[in-house]
Amino acid sequence: MCKFNYFYFALFMLLFSSCTDDDNSVNNTTNYPEKAILNKREVILNLNNGVKVINGGFGSSIASNETGVFYAITDRGPNIDGTNSNEKVFSNPNFTPQIGKFKLVGDSLKIEKIILLKDENGKNLSGLPNPQGIGGTGEKPLDINGNVLNYDAKGIDPEGLAIAKDGTFWIADEYGPHIIHFDANGKTIEQINPFGNGYGGRKIPPVFKYRRPNRGMEGLTLTKDEKYLVGIMQSPLLNPDKNVQKTSIAVRILFYGINNGETREYIYLLESTETAISEIVTLTNNTFLVLERDGKTPGSDQNILKKIYKIDVTNATNVTSNQENGRMINGKTIEQLTKEEIIASGIVPVTKEEVFDIMSIPNYPHDKPEGIVVINNKTIGIVNDDDFGVSGKGTYEQKLMPLLGNKSDMNILYFVKLSKELY
Repeated sequence: MCKFNYFYFALFMLLFSSCTDDDNSVNNTTNYPEKAILNKREVILNLNNGVKVINGGFGSSIASNETGVFYAITDRGPNIDGTNSNEKVFSNPNFTPQIGKFKLVGDSLKIEKIILLKDENGKNLSGLPNPQGIGGTGEKPLDINGNVLNYDAKGIDPEGLAIAKDGTFWIADEYGPHIIHFDANGKTIEQINPFGNGYGGRKIPPVFKYRRPNRGMEGLTLTKDEKYLVGIMQSPLLNPDKNVQKTSIAVRILFYGINNGETREYIYLLESTETAISEIVTLTNNTFLVLERDGKTPGSDQNILKKIYKIDVTNATNVTSNQENGRMINGKTIEQLTKEEIIASGIVPVTKEEVFDIMSIPNYPHDKPEGIVVINNKTIGIVNDDDFGVSGKGTYEQKLMPLLGNKSDMNILYFVKLSKELY
């Protein structure tokens, strides 16, 4: 009899232990750590001045379709501004933009897989600028020895990432802007842009070709029903020219019908001309989170703004148009209008409500929070772009962060519990 009881007691304890282990895993949303370091930090180049170029770089956007598993994307690769205007110096011009698959284990995100992004023929893509007229930014690409690099018509600078229910990826970039559909292994299925030269030939409205250099489509998400791609520009378009850069706070949001190519555009108003957009992520078919920030560095700069807003497009005005410069108001583009003129014209911008101040994270050290992932109704994750650990102008320097003990920047995913439900 005693043996009988002991056997079932032991079995009960084993099952109880298993349940307890599960409850302490990432499946229990109350046990997410405050932050987790993305542990992909491979040195890919040692420069003569002691600077290390690190891959890293997984902070342009982040998404998840499985509890405890996160996909984070790099941008075009390590680069800095050149000595002269409009120059970009690429330390690793053969770098292939890539998606990292990470799994949360304790307070670390362990790399499980690297997905290299490829064209429709399976050839690895580069991060080099497009030629003028088909997505070029006006940048002159150089290597670290000052040699001029070739332009690449298929080059991409990824900034927005969304995962569809079928496991494929949608990515938006800062060149064209291009919206590219990749299969689960990173091969191009389709490329959509304002020029019609992408694989498949579909277009978005022509006004988007006026995107500001290095301020293209910074965020991309899918509506809950997956009928629409929703992309947001980083800054106001230079529409009709760069003079609006000093005054415009009107950022365009694009809805693109995946099945029929239908487009809708809405206007998001920035807090000031000194801020820009880093991310958009869906909550419902009409509500989204948007990350707006400045470029200041905590620990060395003052009056920093890095905030997450909830926006709603339900009552906003659809301003889409197939005209070259988009919808015009009294002979002006929307980007030429002041906030007061936009309102007076009858254009209703999206509503925005602050839901989280990133600078409220104790000793938040990063200048570039760029990715948001929604964990549940009251929990989000925020990841930063570490710029491959480098900075500088003309000469590569280590990107050292004051609040990281003056160590090189790194990708860290911060888990935040919100005070208010998102939906």
